[in-house]
Amino acid sequence: MGTKLTLLILFFSIMVGVGIYARRHARSVDGFVLGGRSVGPWLTAFAYGTSYFSAVVFVGYAGQFGWKYGIASTWIGIGNALIGSLLAWVVLGRRTKVMTQHLKSRTMPDFFGERYGSNALKIAASVIVFVFLIPYTASVYNGLSRLFGMAFGIPYEYCVITMAVFTAVYVILGGYMATAINDFIQGIIMLIGIVAVIVSVLSGQGGFLDAVQKLAQIPSDIPVSLGQPGAFTSFLGPDPVNLLGVVILTSLGTWGLPQMVGKFYAIKDEKSINTGAVISTLFAIVISGGCYFLGGFGRLFDNPELYNTGTGAVIYDSIIPYMLSTLSDLLIGIVVVLVLSASMSTLSALVLTSSSTMTLDLLKDNIIKNMSEKKQIVTMQLFIIFFIVVSVVMALDPPTFIAQLMGISWGALAGAFLAPFLYGLYWKRVTRAAVWASFIVGVGITVSNLFIGYIASPINAGAAAMIAGLVVVPVVSLVTPKQSKQKVDEIFSCYDEKVTITKKRSLEEN
Repeated sequence: MGTKLTLLILFFSIMVGVGIYARRHARSVDGFVLGGRSVGPWLTAFAYGTSYFSAVVFVGYAGQFGWKYGIASTWIGIGNALIGSLLAWVVLGRRTKVMTQHLKSRTMPDFFGERYGSNALKIAASVIVFVFLIPYTASVYNGLSRLFGMAFGIPYEYCVITMAVFTAVYVILGGYMATAINDFIQGIIMLIGIVAVIVSVLSGQGGFLDAVQKLAQIPSDIPVSLGQPGAFTSFLGPDPVNLLGVVILTSLGTWGLPQMVGKFYAIKDEKSINTGAVISTLFAIVISGGCYFLGGFGRLFDNPELYNTGTGAVIYDSIIPYMLSTLSDLLIGIVVVLVLSASMSTLSALVLTSSSTMTLDLLKDNIIKNMSEKKQIVTMQLFIIFFIVVSVVMALDPPTFIAQLMGISWGALAGAFLAPFLYGLYWKRVTRAAVWASFIVGVGITVSNLFIGYIASPINAGAAAMIAGLVVVPVVSLVTPKQSKQKVDEIFSCYDEKVTITKKRSLEEN
């Protein structure tokens, strides 16, 4: 217990210390929200990666999908790395930086307002962000608390409140720069921790080959492959179709999440984009691939403690904590700090995104006129507290499993925002009506499915919402009135500005 507590105290002290150090960067709105748009490649890449992966992935997703799909769940991690990280940087990174800086937009709702010339769109987007980031935050608390309960025997409520307080302190003190520096530190901890955990867990099963052999002997209980031997060690697992739905939601979904895309707003220069793409991809391969790979061996730890005594259903959120409960105290301490790092980095990104959206996109100029820089920063800090309190209240009585909570949040946000944001960076023809249609379809599919349940899994509902948006936006754009050609041409002119670069970046034409 002494080892675990020492690691925790050291961890929290560093986080608060960074918040105090970063205060000088948080004296302006641009500094508080985007770090002055001058964040280097390593900080940006780690901020992207650590915001991507949290206790939701390590405890909730890895446990649930590792149990369902076996080692094939590693495909989710590979999809996260190649689609959610590498392709996101290549497709979105440079254009997001250039256009948002040209439009002077600081948030995703602000981008919609400026890009499509509609204040109503900006307000609607800010409300969607605020409402649907809350269940995501609750899912982060939920996953972490289960691990704390296993390691320390601390009641769930104390875990949630402690994490919320420390996150609020360093985000309020240092804004985006504090979160970026802490994300870098937390990312290093995550990289070391996940490797140590995988090696230790597999060693306890006799090594990798023995663990695979044991897993291959377990018959499938998944309806589409019932009784199939070796299903949990097969290339595509026992249920490839539903596995694909998870890959789409967790990989492509990041393209429409405001807390993820916001990292591109803050990029410093071209080098930061190229370097950041490589670093964040490698980070995702190790962290996400490692988490799902570990979860794939969950059935080797089958135990009555993993089942609900009343219904007999598997308690997915308990699988990973149970797997780790047999480790040494030092390793359990490392795991707790690992998941704490992942969760606090994600939580800080969520609360900063939500507070800046509510202040800059909803209150400023709409409800409160002539907000000074200082008043905007203070308002964002107050919203950080409000957002954390609301999400804590929800986390204390979570309505469903971690993965389902996150699926609802990701589905609504990415379903509403991905298509109009992506098309808006590349295609001049996108119309306001198409953006409204995407908002309605994305939120509509996710929320209606929550109550009616016509798509069995919230994960698949989220994937369906994103795909629907990608179809709806171009179709509606072609049959609704265009934006002013002069206005759109002026917006896209930012891509045609001439810059001078070295020959190692680009060869001159003959």
